[in-house]
Amino acid sequence: MGSGRVWRLGCFEDEAGQNLTPPRGRTWGRRGRTPIVKVRERSSGRISIAKILAWRPGARTRLFYRLRVHRPRHKKERRSLPERDYISLLDGVHQQLRASIILVWDRLNTHVSRAMKRLIGQRAWLSVVLLPFYAPDLNPAEGIWSHVKRSLASLAACGLDRLEALIRARLKSLQYRPRVLDGFLKGSGLSLCPDPP
Repeated sequence: MGSGRVWRLGCFEDEAGQNLTPPRGRTWGRRGRTPIVKVRERSSGRISIAKILAWRPGARTRLFYRLRVHRPRHKKERRSLPERDYISLLDGVHQQLRASIILVWDRLNTHVSRAMKRLIGQRAWLSVVLLPFYAPDLNPAEGIWSHVKRSLASLAACGLDRLEALIRARLKSLQYRPRVLDGFLKGSGLSLCPDPP
């Protein structure tokens, strides 16, 4: 880093949400007896997750994330991540990796809001590229939640705190598996090789 070279970091962001109703999945059961998983009501809260897959030539792929728990008793609370949470996550990535960021994300209303445009404009190290309106196959970060969701299938967490702990544990374990993270990048079919000089 002391050579004066400016490092650019490619970041792909995706968001997801999960409540106490587990994602559907396949499991074993006795013939003729469909396994039934009992869960609490749907209105028992929600967890919002933002994930960033960071890639730079010659360095290992990194995963960063932020969770927010939405409790059912807060009726007027927004049920998704606010602009400040996204920016705090990006600030953390920038500070930890000490690089300018080219951020690729979808057109979620929070991503294109006036408040978000103002926050992005205050950061000279941040450039944003918007994906087409529906293009999950172009965003490698989409695969992260699919991967985590499979491990939560048919799992009945007894409360939001337990569900949050499970999601955090799954995401944390992925942080130490750069080959799996590389697989999400390769699965998107995007060419990440720098152009020849």
